[in-house]
Amino acid sequence: MKFSTSASGALGALILSASGVHAIDLDITSRDSIKSAATQIAYGMVKWYTGNNTGDVPGNLPSPYYWWEAGAMFGSLVDYWYYTGDSTYNDITTQAMLFQVGPDDDYMPPNQTKTEGNDDQAFWAMAAMSAAEVKFPDPPADKPSWLSLAQAVFNLQANRWDNSTCGGGLRWQIFTFNNGYNYKNTISNGCFFNIAARLGKYTGNSTYTNWAETMWNWVESIGLMSEDYHFYDGSDDTINCTQVNHIQWTYNAGVFMLGAATMWNITGNDIWKTRTAGIINGTSVFFSNDVPDVMYEVACETNGKCNVDQRSFKAYLARWMAATTKVAPWTHDLIMPKLKASAQAAAKQCSGGTDGKTCGLKWTTNGVWDGSYGVGEQMSALEVIQSLLIDQVSGPLTNETGGTSKSNPSAGSHGETNPLIHSLTTTGDKVGAGFLTTIILITILGGAWWMVA
Repeated sequence: MKFSTSASGALGALILSASGVHAIDLDITSRDSIKSAATQIAYGMVKWYTGNNTGDVPGNLPSPYYWWEAGAMFGSLVDYWYYTGDSTYNDITTQAMLFQVGPDDDYMPPNQTKTEGNDDQAFWAMAAMSAAEVKFPDPPADKPSWLSLAQAVFNLQANRWDNSTCGGGLRWQIFTFNNGYNYKNTISNGCFFNIAARLGKYTGNSTYTNWAETMWNWVESIGLMSEDYHFYDGSDDTINCTQVNHIQWTYNAGVFMLGAATMWNITGNDIWKTRTAGIINGTSVFFSNDVPDVMYEVACETNGKCNVDQRSFKAYLARWMAATTKVAPWTHDLIMPKLKASAQAAAKQCSGGTDGKTCGLKWTTNGVWDGSYGVGEQMSALEVIQSLLIDQVSGPLTNETGGTSKSNPSAGSHGETNPLIHSLTTTGDKVGAGFLTTIILITILGGAWWMVA
């Protein structure tokens, strides 16, 4: 899927009519300056959100954005509150994160289930996990807790572990009728690893950490990571994962970095310290040599081919790099110089649109707005800039250190039903957060299912 300047129609047209260069002013040594920059960028991001409008669906972003990125965006707003203390967006965040849970409180809502991938579901679960860790205001008593939502997704995905091919792992897609079902992508498996490690830390339950170990070992054995901790896109189970798609994305490195750092925090084991340090070193591929320590999406930024999904990926690497410094403090001096340089560059790139503060994609342009705009661009700038406040906030809470989110270890333990049994309708399928961006059409012909790719 290619980026479309028609996103949200009138808003996109308005942004394109730029009037002069202003840019976001950022002094990385000043908390007030960092907070001010984050506030301006968050406002620019939330302008794209329509789910709180009358007649719209809470939690959904308008076309061309997909459901998973909405979950990621609300995760960034949880982070925004955590870093700045500004509760402006708390109500719409809580509304969205609860509206999308679905009838079984597991982020399988009927409006998405037929097309949902494991990675899509996991991005909402990681937003809920973050909410539990940072003590984001708890939901009403009659609603599921943030922690239980992450536990529900973990339980569902643990039950989807598939030993029939490739010796295990999770498939990208949940249901057989979706294109990509045969792909075991790194981000789906990385998200599961991340959630498992963080649940293990929050609850102290070794079931979660055992699963995190299992997932790490599988990813390593299949070759989805290299010996020097570079993470690749995925592999095809129709060839038993004997070949790997070697494209590298920022978010794959990030999701494993925080998971590994959390495992070090839990175990104190040197093997996890080695792994965490290796992942940090491996991220050098995502930081420019020409503009030192400035992050870029190596697979698509320089060739101008980043699609809508990929324009948000830097947000997650920045998010998880900052979080890594809290659970593994020895990583601080390895990580923060890169976040500081990237934040300064991102602020300079936020110089477009009629307000002179719309954020573009390419932070390596020395402040020249690249003409791009959207949720992903805003979110990436927001996460890297607000991450500079990481030293001024407490680390992730647990159920023994002040966390208030209630545990439900059996959440998500129900069985799964093919959603098409309940909704025999023709549907245009959306894509997930993985690299294989495709659209399929499901139709009913002669009583049988046919899939047109």
